Amino acid sequence: MTPVLVTPLDPDQYLTTPWKNGGGVTVDIAVASDAAGEIWRFGRTPIVAAGAFSDYAGFDRIQVLVAGSGLVLKTPGGEIDVREPFRPVRFAGEIPIVSRLEAGPVEVVNLIGDRARVRIDLKVLDAGSTRRVEPGTHIVYNPLGRSSLEIDGARHLLAVDHALRIEAATSTVLVGKSGCLLVASIVSI
Repeated sequence: MTPVLVTPLDPDQYLTTPWKNGGGVTVDIAVASDAAGEIWRFGRTPIVAAGAFSDYAGFDRIQVLVAGSGLVLKTPGGEIDVREPFRPVRFAGEIPIVSRLEAGPVEVVNLIGDRARVRIDLKVLDAGSTRRVEPGTHIVYNPLGRSSLEIDGARHLLAVDHALRIEAATSTVLVGKSGCLLVASIVSI
């Protein structure tokens, strides 16, 4: 395997999947599953009405607001504040959650991973920032405008809603050159 394999992900290839609870749909940007079931999923989801989240027992979830404002996740233990765009929040998939929309519909990006099989992380890569990622699968997604980055020194341009899937056999350096990108990291346990 080469140290870094970069594959463009085009919105025409994304799949629309109904939520497990039937309350909406997600646009799957990248998904991994096998005979044992879903391993991880990365997608963009409109939330147009308040409601219950799907049960993802055994999975870790990370969510980041990318459009709109005023999203609050109500749990039995309190609230998870997702009001601020581009500030990822992490929570366990089995926590009962009901969303509250304080200022109308929103869109979020979700990374969900089976915690027995993978570790997940979701970070923001702004222009001028650098992020070193460990060996694994990484999805770099552009939710807004035109953006660019360097992957181990090679320049990549991303139009809005486009992504790159990076399969890294070694530690890899990502440098934000323009715009604002999301970097989802999935590492096998």
